Amino acid sequence: MDFIDNIVSNRLGGNKFFNESRVFKFEKLKMIRDDLKAKNPNIKIIDMGVGEPDKMADKSIVNILSIEANKEENRFYADNGILDFKIAACSYLNDVYNLDNINPNNIVHGIGSKSILAMIPTCFINPGDVTLMTVPGYPIIANHTRFLGGEVYNLKLCEDNNFYPELDSIPKYILKRAKLLYLNYPNNPTGQVATIEFYERVIEFAKKNNILIVSDVAYGPLVFDGNKPLSIFTVDKNMEYSIELHSLSKAFNMTGWRLAFLLGSEKSIKLFSTVKSYGDSGQFRAIQKAGIYALNHKELIDENIKRYDRRFKLLVDALNEVGFDAKKPKGGFYCYTAIPKGVKNKLTFENAEEASYYILKNAYISTVPWDECGGFLRFSVTFEANSIEEEIQTINELKERLLSLNLEF
Repeated sequence: MDFIDNIVSNRLGGNKFFNESRVFKFEKLKMIRDDLKAKNPNIKIIDMGVGEPDKMADKSIVNILSIEANKEENRFYADNGILDFKIAACSYLNDVYNLDNINPNNIVHGIGSKSILAMIPTCFINPGDVTLMTVPGYPIIANHTRFLGGEVYNLKLCEDNNFYPELDSIPKYILKRAKLLYLNYPNNPTGQVATIEFYERVIEFAKKNNILIVSDVAYGPLVFDGNKPLSIFTVDKNMEYSIELHSLSKAFNMTGWRLAFLLGSEKSIKLFSTVKSYGDSGQFRAIQKAGIYALNHKELIDENIKRYDRRFKLLVDALNEVGFDAKKPKGGFYCYTAIPKGVKNKLTFENAEEASYYILKNAYISTVPWDECGGFLRFSVTFEANSIEEEIQTINELKERLLSLNLEF
């Protein structure tokens, strides 16, 4: 055993860290996919598992970055963000979410939603405190809660409950220790969106139990079929019981740029900003200025919505022709559908992971499995295609490959 083994923190498993297998499902899927690519270089893998936009940020945004990166004044630390970015965020929130009572003191930028979620528990969680976490979902806030000695109580998002958490089912002994409730709507992976009525129930729950809601709206503007972008602050007008994350990654195709912002009361933002000041020195000013341009040109989101809407129609029709019971989501860019029972006269799938791996290995189609509340597969419409003709060709190829598996439903 090396010296380093004996000083690993207990939160990471102590001296057992290097002896434990930590191959998570996303890593395993990538390993299988990459192995298939290496062994079958002439067969194209249809990647429906990818969780980021297939297009670059608009050229106009890239051009702003190029211009601003050459300016001497942008070389300095940004710390907790430049004022102009906060002002642009206020305007964006008014235009997209009809929030007209926001000022720059309600906003702080972050180096992507991931880093913001990682820091939030440090603001609120003591050993023994509980974070209420919807699953399936993005695990960052849960992991950091555990790192701090807190606990996580999972709220399953099930089809029977329209993929909303059952707050009434939480035991009293959990509620007494609960500090945070994580929500994500439009939801990854289910595609469900929030409603005014849902947020009203959630705010009443938070008020009754002294719990802060962490609302993650990373996919916020990406909604379809008459649904409108909705902020929890439409209900929580005084910003008493909520904080909310907004990201430029999904809406503006800026995933690798790492730019997001947190919205909340002045006290919440001051608290978070204090923690953040010890964690990073802010995103590059030129990136923030490119973000300002994006926030001031919300029409750039429209092209993404049109593309995803078109692809969803193609994908849902194809999946249903194969035998799935697929439904077009209300928001985001994932189609979430129950797994097949198995392969006719051959095998039965015990869970979504088995189904996903089988489809990947035998049809060269990559999906993401979820088994938290029944077996489901996540198909993403961010697959690579450079034209409508290529989109149709990809979906037709996907359908033919799935049909060739002789799946049973």
